[in-house]
Amino acid sequence: MNSFRTRLTFIMIAMVAFSVLAAGILMIGTFKNNHINALEDNMVREMRLIAAKTEWRSGNVEEMIDYYTNEAKELKQYTEARVTFIRSDGIVIGDSDYNAREMDNHLEREEVQAAYTTGIGRTVRPSETMDQSMIYVAIPVQIDTATTPYIIRMAKSLDEVDQSIGKLTMVMIGGLIFLFIFAALVSYRIALGLTRPLDQITKVAKRIKNMDYQARVKVTKQNEIGELGTAINAMADSLQVQMTQIKQNESQLESVLANMINGIVMIDAQGQILLMNRRAEEVLGFSARELVGRHFVEAKQQYELAQIIQESLDTRRHIREEITFYFPEERLLELNLVPISQSGPGAFGGVLLVLQDVSAIRRLERMRSEFVANVSHELKTPITAVKGFAETLLGGAVKDEETTRSFLQIIYDESERLNRLIGDILELSKIESRRVPLIFSPVELDTFIANTFRLLESEAKLKGIQLDKNIEAGLFVEADEDRLRQIMMNLLSNGINYTPEGGRVSVTVDASDMDHIRIQIKDTGIGIPRKDLPRIFERFYRVDKARSRSSGGTGLGLSIVKHLVELHKGTISVDSTSGAGTTFIIELPIIQ
Repeated sequence: MNSFRTRLTFIMIAMVAFSVLAAGILMIGTFKNNHINALEDNMVREMRLIAAKTEWRSGNVEEMIDYYTNEAKELKQYTEARVTFIRSDGIVIGDSDYNAREMDNHLEREEVQAAYTTGIGRTVRPSETMDQSMIYVAIPVQIDTATTPYIIRMAKSLDEVDQSIGKLTMVMIGGLIFLFIFAALVSYRIALGLTRPLDQITKVAKRIKNMDYQARVKVTKQNEIGELGTAINAMADSLQVQMTQIKQNESQLESVLANMINGIVMIDAQGQILLMNRRAEEVLGFSARELVGRHFVEAKQQYELAQIIQESLDTRRHIREEITFYFPEERLLELNLVPISQSGPGAFGGVLLVLQDVSAIRRLERMRSEFVANVSHELKTPITAVKGFAETLLGGAVKDEETTRSFLQIIYDESERLNRLIGDILELSKIESRRVPLIFSPVELDTFIANTFRLLESEAKLKGIQLDKNIEAGLFVEADEDRLRQIMMNLLSNGINYTPEGGRVSVTVDASDMDHIRIQIKDTGIGIPRKDLPRIFERFYRVDKARSRSSGGTGLGLSIVKHLVELHKGTISVDSTSGAGTTFIIELPIIQ
């Protein structure tokens, strides 16, 4: 309704404006033509006076140019116009403003031709020598009966005419603006009384359309318009209640989708993506802003995913698959595509794609299987040995004292090995489940390493291995001393076990920076092949299985070391070359 009132007002204003504008343009045109005609007539009269009073001469062109140029300049002082004398052949022989010798031939000029034809030549054009519009008037002058008439031409600028027209234009614009304002006020006053009630209803309806459900019509009269306003208010009340409930449900749904650990993608029957939650963005590597509203093939995911989605859209049945994704990182995903039914019998709304990252689950299952297999294998070996030798003894070998002693020693050694294995498994289980409380205290490293060496001296002497240490004086680290000793004992024992007789195992400790200390355990042993380095911290992983068993190792020592270092918020790495020794590097924070 407001737009109707506005259109009505503008139509009235436009009619007035068009009338005034048309009259103004006509007035300006008439005024300009009359002014130019009067100016031309005045210039004709002046040139006829000049023709009558001028002493006309002929002869040498140079002399004529000097004479008529002086005449033109003198006449300009009286006429306030440019005066030009043109010979019958078009040569300019005098000009009040410019050098006649440099001017072009004027025989073909429009005003000159008109002067010879009709007696008076008139034209308005931009001057070739002056950057402004000029009015040119020319008349012929018969200086004698034997020659063709000469031409006198006067030129005046139209600036004065343009200024007068500009003033008239400003007056017309002022009147037009006044009429605009007057017509607008009158029109608005008339339209306002007719359309105000409907205008208010229209505004409220638009606010409701824009989801402003608190908008209400102010009903003042109980007429037809008042009843319409009351009905709109009742509709707004109902909509407000319904939209509040819808927003609550939508907020709950958004919260559920945003916090789901599985990715959710909704695809309609035409293959367009309608919805993606945050987890789906992380899994697919695309934001919802990039994909929502576009076809699923534009996701540029691997071909298998597009094929599975298309199959589900075609067959309209539940599909469950596991595929490996390589973007944005490698992971194993379980896909569940569930058909969506819309209201109405047989209506198909698309599919719901549920993405679950099962990489960690499958990795844990594999690790569990490998762990069970390794534990079973490691337990079976000593148990089999104990059982075999016990059966031999029971079979009669016990009568041979030397054989009995040998078999019993083997049974004892295998029992010890089994005990160590069970102990390491239990220890590793406690460490991995974070059930090992660490008691941190300052540890002076020089004394700590010296005490650790004393515990291993006898083992090192048996193989003639030299134990060396190189530690900066006064170095302390905050650590659990017992667990730190367990780390050092494991690494030093490995160094002694895998170093040939006469070798050397050394420990170097220095402050790598202000916040960390670096401990290097280096041996001159057999080393570790480079291909095995990435796996040596895995449980039960052995580079040389036969040699590890002969040394009494369980295959869990380095795994325990790695977990204990990480419990100290540190890191451990290894550098080794087969046949050239091994170096373990531990970095621990000085203060926990």
